[in-house]
Amino acid sequence: MVSSEPEKAASERPAAATVELSFSRQLRIAADSFWSSSVRNRVFGVATALLAVILLTTYGQVLINRWNVPFYNSLERRDIDAFVRELGNFGLIAGFLLLLNVIQTWLNQMTALYMREGLSRDVVDQWLKDRRAYRLSMSSPLGVNPDQRLHEDARKLAEMTTSLSIGLVQATILLVSFIGVLWQMSSGFVFHIGDYSFSIPGYMVWGALIYAAAASLLSKVVGWRLTRLNAERYAREADLRFSLMRANENLEAIALAGGEETERRHIHEAIDSVLAVIRQLAMALTNLTWVTAGFGWLAMIVPILIASPAYFAGTMTFGELMAAAAAFNQVYSALRWYVDNYGAIADWQAALLRVTVFRAALTGIDDIKPKGGGIALEVGPPGKLSFEDLAICPQVDGEVSRTGFRIREQNPEITAGERIMVNGDQGVNRRLLFNAIAGLWPYGRGTIRLPREDNILFVPQLEYLPEGKLKSVLAYPLASAGIPEEAMVAALKRVGLEHLAEKLDDRARWDRVLDKDEQMALAFAGLLLRKPRWIVFNDVLEGLESDTVATLSSVMAEFTDATLIYIGRSGAFYDATSPRLLHLERLNPEPPRPRETTEAA
Repeated sequence: MVSSEPEKAASERPAAATVELSFSRQLRIAADSFWSSSVRNRVFGVATALLAVILLTTYGQVLINRWNVPFYNSLERRDIDAFVRELGNFGLIAGFLLLLNVIQTWLNQMTALYMREGLSRDVVDQWLKDRRAYRLSMSSPLGVNPDQRLHEDARKLAEMTTSLSIGLVQATILLVSFIGVLWQMSSGFVFHIGDYSFSIPGYMVWGALIYAAAASLLSKVVGWRLTRLNAERYAREADLRFSLMRANENLEAIALAGGEETERRHIHEAIDSVLAVIRQLAMALTNLTWVTAGFGWLAMIVPILIASPAYFAGTMTFGELMAAAAAFNQVYSALRWYVDNYGAIADWQAALLRVTVFRAALTGIDDIKPKGGGIALEVGPPGKLSFEDLAICPQVDGEVSRTGFRIREQNPEITAGERIMVNGDQGVNRRLLFNAIAGLWPYGRGTIRLPREDNILFVPQLEYLPEGKLKSVLAYPLASAGIPEEAMVAALKRVGLEHLAEKLDDRARWDRVLDKDEQMALAFAGLLLRKPRWIVFNDVLEGLESDTVATLSSVMAEFTDATLIYIGRSGAFYDATSPRLLHLERLNPEPPRPRETTEAA
């Protein structure tokens, strides 16, 4: 029952932290994530099968290249019997390749599926671990709207890693296989220019290398901005989605305030921001198309042009010419893989950067200590919660401020079974003490020692209600299957929610169905079911109807076996439990300003 509300006050929010990662560091983080994943062995198994299929496919393509020679020679000789025979051979080879293509497609999809499963689960596990998500939301802009990185970026990274890796392996195997074929077919040819003769061993191989290198260099020059633009687009898309989600979650407040026009303007500004970067991307991709498409069209004629000297010299038959042209295209296709995929590689690098930076921020947040000091959270002896030299401070420019507040009583201790009320001076943000005890606010000085029993529940002012059946919401975060429905019904009736007793199996957005009083009553029903030994309340009775306050304060009085710590100023809690008082006082309060006076003329 820990509060899900991030601290939004500018004075309390630490300065934004960023994580700078080199490309090699990004790759190491991605490799660590994969190696620790539960799907690692499945990916290795599918990858092994994929490699075997790619090798067989390459062998089939070599057979097709060899088939070109007798097939085109039969056309040149007008030999109908040889022509029909070669058509039959083609059918066998093509059928073999078709089967391999179908198998490879299925293996590709399974690899992408397992990669996404492993990556998504790993990033979510790192996010929802040891309160990292909340701490990141307080210390870095990376944690404000992480859904883009957890969902879309993780999906793109998994799918594109699979696609690009398979493409790279396939291109490499094709290159190794056909470069030998092309070298053999173009070796020994002698060029004659006037009275001068010379030979270039494997000259078609060098022609393919020069052609692919030129295409790669031009693609690099033209498309250098794509990685940065893709990363910027993902960030702005995330901001737009966050604006839409925030408006959707607060429709009633927006309608009551008549704020539709303001919200519409803000959302349109976010849309304009997305469209601006998409326009830049469109222009960059358009410029890159001049290179990729241009070299692609030239590839239809360039291999013929390069092989034509040997053909016209009579050292190469028509079938050998076509086989050489096909081998050249295979070598060039393998070499131009980087060219054709430059945009995809840039997109992949952007997704890799966003996911690995997010993961690095999560895994590294445990090592980040507040500048200028921090509150130590320790485990003390059983049945005792104590504060030693505690001062809770806001953040100013990323450092712990000297201002803040402390508990007036000197190093107080709370023993099991006590009732404690914590109030304070005007202007003291008591919620920070609540968050500090829960381990969510480390900014300040001193030590908080929690009782050794791991049975402390924190009840915030606004309770988090997850989606699902009402019984699941009531038992959260425990499984509802372990709690008898009779106990749930009795708890609902005790807190005045008997009208919900028949809706335990109903599924709804309960945070919208129930009003504030009903939500808080539902939280108290959960306390009755869980029977915790320590409960820390954050001013939970504030702003509730008098009938609800009376009901819930009487429920508090019934927790005779629990230690109750109420942070707030509720008279109902005081009357119901007769608590011991602790007082919060400001540190270094500002001196009062002198009153301005005017002299009568």
